[in-house]
Amino acid sequence: MIHLSHISFIREERHILDDVNLHVEAGEHWVILGKNGSGKTTLLEMMNGYEFPSRGKVEVLGNVYGQCDVRAVRKQIGYISQSLFEKLNLSDPVWEVVATGEYAFLRFYEEIPDEVKAKAVRMLERVRIAHLKDQPLGTLSQGERKKVMLARALMMSPDILIMDEPASGLDLYERERLLNDINELSKEKITVIYVTHHIEEIIPLFTHVALIDNGKLIAAGPKREVLTTENIYQTFEVPIELEWFQDRPWIKVLPA
Repeated sequence: MIHLSHISFIREERHILDDVNLHVEAGEHWVILGKNGSGKTTLLEMMNGYEFPSRGKVEVLGNVYGQCDVRAVRKQIGYISQSLFEKLNLSDPVWEVVATGEYAFLRFYEEIPDEVKAKAVRMLERVRIAHLKDQPLGTLSQGERKKVMLARALMMSPDILIMDEPASGLDLYERERLLNDINELSKEKITVIYVTHHIEEIIPLFTHVALIDNGKLIAAGPKREVLTTENIYQTFEVPIELEWFQDRPWIKVLPA
């Protein structure tokens, strides 16, 4: 599905990614975990073809970036990020924002087919906010906006869904509701890539974890093999105890 081979990314002499190898196979769902500024979002930009490596090869869905039409590949990838949300029009009704996902538009400038509108409403029903379909996007809470972005990303029935810190800024209630919606994706034929710096967001859906620090992979593989106290300390430099409950990892921070 996604193969990043010997990826390095250098910007103004700073090594943002340094010889990263990450391979995501069909049926796997990955979390990329690390501190702020560790290179997580840059990895997502590579997968989406918004950034290209200084060295190495990026292959997504059988397409090698630099040898294909990246715009065509993006039509098979759902993407949720704050930077994308900021490009949307806050005055547009919620259903219309979701409908733009059918074509990977940012907004419509022509009449929207009835079947696309109906599909958008179904996506909103799926994330339990269909009652907000006619409200302007800008009037929604943070949690509701995140659900709109999820519904929009699912409009195109993507093969890959990439999420960059989707639970950022949410309170406990809204975070857990969003994570529950994401966990439901286990019923779909879709590969999920999820970036966060919060270990407790690793819900049962996720099968694999990649730990990254200063542009280098600390470890990558099945989540219970990768999430050890030693690897977490190497990534975050904080001593912790780790325990699993209902297939989710939880940590206790120890005195330094």
